[in-house]
Amino acid sequence: MPLPYASEALEPVISRETIGFHHGKHLAGYVNNLNNLLPGTKWEDVPLETIVKQADGGILNNAGQILNHNLYFAQFAAPKADNKPIGKLAEAIDKQFGSFDAFKDEFQKKGATLFGSGWVWLSADEEGNLLITQEPNAANPIQKGFNPLLTFDVWEHAYYLDYQNRRPDHLAALWQIVDWSVIEQRFTS
Repeated sequence: MPLPYASEALEPVISRETIGFHHGKHLAGYVNNLNNLLPGTKWEDVPLETIVKQADGGILNNAGQILNHNLYFAQFAAPKADNKPIGKLAEAIDKQFGSFDAFKDEFQKKGATLFGSGWVWLSADEEGNLLITQEPNAANPIQKGFNPLLTFDVWEHAYYLDYQNRRPDHLAALWQIVDWSVIEQRFTS
């Protein structure tokens, strides 16, 4: 997917250089790999979400990374001070976690403590209850029947140029660039 903003739009939270490598190299690599794996398989003309729910091996790994990255890159906008969720999502976060600050603390803790590489997710179950999950490697909450709403990438390529080994600092900074209108739309649709 093309970026919905200029490569420098998320600075200083995420640098142009990190966007260049993360979107331009890592995501592009997953797309190229999947495009080479799909011809002649039953997955050739299947939606990405279906592949992630049903495939395995290299096809799943590359499709999962593409889906995860598409959701990740589409959820950001230029940094804003005091950036908070809106609407029904804000109400659900307060109800489920007690407050937005309590939610952020739990989300960041899950992201910081995920061993190895992967993703931390805010998702909704079929009843609309919110949950935070740690998903290793290319996993996505849709594989568990959840609706993925918000994700922070904790693979080192997502933050190492800007934050080196300071994953918690990276996670704390990302709140400034979350486009809560995108997350609200995912929640209410």
